[in-house]
Amino acid sequence: MSAGTVPQIPCDDGPARWGPSGADDGPARRLYWAFADCLTIVRRDLTHLVRQPVIIAWQLGFPIVSVLLFVYVFGSAMNVGGGVDYPTFAMPGIFAMTISFGFMNTAVAIVVDRDHGVTDRFRSLPMATSAVVSGRGVADVIGAAVDLVVLAAIAVVVGWRSHGSPAATLAAFGLLLLLRFALTWIGVFLGLLAPNQESAGGLYAVAFPFGMISSVFTPPSMMPDWLGTIAMWNPVSSTAGAIRELFGNPATTGGSWVEQHAVLMAVLWPVALTAVFLPLAVRRFRRLSR
Repeated sequence: MSAGTVPQIPCDDGPARWGPSGADDGPARRLYWAFADCLTIVRRDLTHLVRQPVIIAWQLGFPIVSVLLFVYVFGSAMNVGGGVDYPTFAMPGIFAMTISFGFMNTAVAIVVDRDHGVTDRFRSLPMATSAVVSGRGVADVIGAAVDLVVLAAIAVVVGWRSHGSPAATLAAFGLLLLLRFALTWIGVFLGLLAPNQESAGGLYAVAFPFGMISSVFTPPSMMPDWLGTIAMWNPVSSTAGAIRELFGNPATTGGSWVEQHAVLMAVLWPVALTAVFLPLAVRRFRRLSR
């Protein structure tokens, strides 16, 4: 062995990322490492979440306060027509609202990582470019699932029940997570666009009307015509209407096509949002200045 030569030590702790020539070995190997890197980012994001109890308290406290506020404070004064019990009408809406607001936490987390140099560190490593974005999305969906479990338990305690079949109930929660998965990419994209953490925090002004101008708490038919049209075509309204139908909870709906096909729209909206914002988020991440 000549002087200065680094000995090659065999290692059997997994397939090599790079072939002997220094180039990747093909699509299969790239797919493998994209998946492995995504799981690494998921573990990292979930570990950070567990180590920050204040964030957990906020994410769980908001839905709890929402349930108490709209069931016990406003519930007795609200009338959505058709003899519908308002707490039963509102609970699926609170599920959808909680999911819709969560994507702004994603935007803030993306900005914090970027400002602290974590994103630059990821970009300097030999890892799949898409892993940072996809890992963030998967971690957010897992966090949203935990939020839904807590929120559903609170809803049961205050008297809400799903009257749908077990399969329909699971499908309803699946639609909620599908919406969160789609909205996550909007959060990632906005977080990559935001110049600083203060600007990212201001994006909650976008999330609030997005979640509230919908059928979450009031049927669009009871709103002014122009506002009701916006609310009907809000993806949050489609998901709220779909899960009310799957839960077997009574609801008052208008005669519009989008309201009559809420389950279909609760699938089409997330698919369309993902198709638009996932590529935009990945492209924006790749174009970040070093």
